[in-house]
Formats: sequence, C-alpha cells, structure tokens
Amino acid sequence: MAASNQLKNQHLMWRAGFGPMAEDINQLPHVSHKSLFKEILKASSKTPDYIDVADDSVKGLMIGIGDVVRNQKNQLTEEQKKSLRKQSQQDIKSLNLAWLRQMINSDAQLREKMALFWHGHFASRNLNIFYQQLLLDVIRKNALGNFSDLLHQVSKSAAMINFLNNNQNKKDHPNENFAREVMELFTLGRGHYSETDVKEAARAFTGWGSDLRGEFTFRGNQHDTGDKTFLGKTGRFDGDDILDILLDQKQTAYFISGKIYRFFVNEKVDESKVRWLAERFYASRYDVKKLMEDIFTSEWFYSDENIGKRVKSPIELIVGIRRMLPMELENEDAQLLIQRLLGQLLFYPPNVAGWPGGLSWIDSSTLMLRLRIPQVLYRSDELQMKPKDDDDQMMGMKEHEDPGFMKRRAGMSMGKMIRVNINWEEYTKNFTDIESSELAGKLESVLLQSPLNLQEGRLNTYLDFSSKDSLIKTTTIQMMSTPEYQLC
Repeated sequence: MAASNQLKNQHLMWRAGFGPMAEDINQLPHVSHKSLFKEILKASSKTPDYIDVADDSVKGLMIGIGDVVRNQKNQLTEEQKKSLRKQSQQDIKSLNLAWLRQMINSDAQLREKMALFWHGHFASRNLNIFYQQLLLDVIRKNALGNFSDLLHQVSKSAAMINFLNNNQNKKDHPNENFAREVMELFTLGRGHYSETDVKEAARAFTGWGSDLRGEFTFRGNQHDTGDKTFLGKTGRFDGDDILDILLDQKQTAYFISGKIYRFFVNEKVDESKVRWLAERFYASRYDVKKLMEDIFTSEWFYSDENIGKRVKSPIELIVGIRRMLPMELENEDAQLLIQRLLGQLLFYPPNVAGWPGGLSWIDSSTLMLRLRIPQVLYRSDELQMKPKDDDDQMMGMKEHEDPGFMKRRAGMSMGKMIRVNINWEEYTKNFTDIESSELAGKLESVLLQSPLNLQEGRLNTYLDFSSKDSLIKTTTIQMMSTPEYQLC
C-alpha cells in the first residue's frame, strides 16, 4: 500500500530532523515531499551561531586578561585545577541543554540532525568545556558542507587530539591512537588498512597538539620529517597529507555513505543504493549536502520498507515529544537524567566508536522507561530508576567507583520530579474540527509512523471522555506511550 503524502512528509521530517511541530500538523498533507525538502534545506543554509555557555570564572582561569602564556596549565594551582574541572563539568551540562534547545526550536532541523550524526561519528569525551564547545561548533558549521573540511578541522580540534592522545605523539615515540581511529572509525572502516599503515600514519601526525584554550599547535621539533609509506604512496607526509590520501580512497566515500544510510534510511543496508550514493559522493568531492539531497529526493527513501523502521535514539525521542507538544520545563536539567537512563547523554559517548544505535537502544528496562516518559511529562510526575552498571550506560566512566559520582555529574539524584507546563492549546486546536469518533484515527496518523497494534477497544480503557480536550490529550499521551511511537 502506497504511503500517503502526509506519512511521507512526516517520514522526511523525522529523518531530516526531529519530527513535526504542532504547527505543522495540518500543513503536511498539502505539500509535496520534494517541496518540503527544499524548505528544510533552505532553513539549514545559514551558518549557526557559536554556542558559548562557559562560565566567566572558567574563562578567567583559561584565557585570562590580555595575552596568555601557552602553557598556562602548568601555572595553575591544584585548587584552581580542581575548580576548573568542577565548573567545566557544570558547563558541559549547560552545553548539552543549550544544544538540545536548538534541536527542539531551530528551523535548521537538517543541520542539527546532521550535527547529531557527526557528534556520534566523531565521538569525543572530554571534560574541558572549551574543547567541547569548539568541536561542536566545527561540527555544526560543517554539518552540511564538505566532508574533507570537516575531517581536517575535527582532526585538528583540541577535543579529538586530547581524547585520542595525539599530544603525546612525538617523533621516536609515536602514539598510534589517533592514526588508527581516523582510519577505522572516521574514514575507511576496519579491514581496509594494514598495521604498517597505522604506524606510518602515526609518524605523520607527530607534532600535532593543542593548547589549553583549544587552539591547534604544530610542534615542529616533535614532528618526524622522514619518508613514510602509506596506502601505497611514499613521501615526507604530514598529518594533512595522510587525511588527503584517505579522502582519495573510494572506500572512504563508501564507508561514510553506508553509515549515513544506516542512520538516516534503514539499519538494513541496501548495498546497491549505498554504492550508488558513494559513487556520487566521491564524484562531488565529498559534498555532504548533495549526498543528503540524493537520499531525501529519491523515491526509494519513501518506500514502505523504510518508513517507521528505525528505532528513535533517546535524543530523537525527547526532542520529538517536545516539538509535537510545546512545553516549558521548570527544571530543564531533568532531561539530563532521561538521557542518561536511556543511554545517550550528549558529550558522553560510551567510547570513540560512539553510540551503536539501532536495536541497541531498546532492552526491557529502557523500553519500559520510554513508554512511561509521556505519562511522566503529562502528570509532572517523578522519574525514578536505577541505571545499569555497565560501561556503555555509565558513559565509559565505570572506573569511578564512587556511587555518587554519576549522580553528581548529572546534577541530580536518581529520583527526580519533572515539572512541566504543556501548551495544550497550541496542539489541540489542530483537532477541533475532528469528530470524536474519528479522533483516534487522526491522532494515529499524525503521531505514529507504523500502524498501531492494539486490540480493538484496548485504547479506550485509558482515555478520558469527559471533554473533547481531555480526549485529545489522553489519546495523544497513550499513543506516545506505545511501542509503535518508538519507531520513526
């Protein structure tokens, strides 16, 4: 059965963004998906503003007034360092919430969705707020630009250099961490390079470092200037040369295209379509915007086999609910607890490979929590749950044995009241002309990307029929509390 125009447009808005807003509901049936994509693309064309949440006290310690000595870190006292770390952790929480607000409210939905993809692709965990802000800025500004530019800039970011130990990469004592990951995770994929390639690339990246403020520094006296042989080429290569050689490989275009296909289209990869995308991506010299146009304007993207087949990531779930139901959270930081419990806390990927995604988002505990979140928001209820004690759920910080460590990091206990004010009028006005008998079907078509699989009459058990508004509200919350709502 062919998908309706409304379903196709909702599919596009979930994949090229974080789902429709309440104000979009009655417009979606009447616009073509191609026209809608043009609007989405245009809205994401503007360069984003830099998100700066760093506390003034951190700026004072890190930047100072006027000129700063490059190795200022060595001049800080232990007390200053401790204060810096503590405030930086608080600022990263603020950065998380500031970016989340962009995902919810920005018209540049495709840019923010692409940035979320690159945030997982170039995964970096670092407790320096300046490093995280700078890396996020690079990702958001280049999200729909050229992958070559993005790769070069990320590779020179303080966040990545420090996370993958390239500050310790020196001639005669090369550190292979960054060289290995740039091939395995960022460009070629596992199995398309040799151990010799790793060693030779590591030599080329010697001398690449960063200072405390996050600026890239090249330490010439630590760089290996000798000949290197890498992927069949020989020369006195530096790090930029290695990245360019990697970009020359068609395997890089294929690897990136495949990963983007899994994130934006379907976990089950259609190899022929990925090959087609990769050829065009490579021919465009890695134009990300053109790659996304190829995906979102292709008829196969809107086929039944791709609609409603992806499990929403925790971020997609949270943002999607907030876009559909306009709301104000009195305690925004409760969203940090939800992220952590569901397994995707922004800026704390489990490891350098990022979040695995797909069905890994769902298990018995996370599914029950997902189904409960709409009820918690509706009732301004308490969210209380014990997180898993495994490395992925602990965001790679299981080594900290202090049981209060992650509670303090999230800034809250594991029990948390979520105080919410939902602007129901903005949402319910879309359904005032719908007969009560047809309301469930209308809401299902708006909220769900796959058919609701409930026994007839089962839904009615939980609905409030006292008024039209109450019926709209309770039907909406119940549908958002179904397994089907977890899919997009």
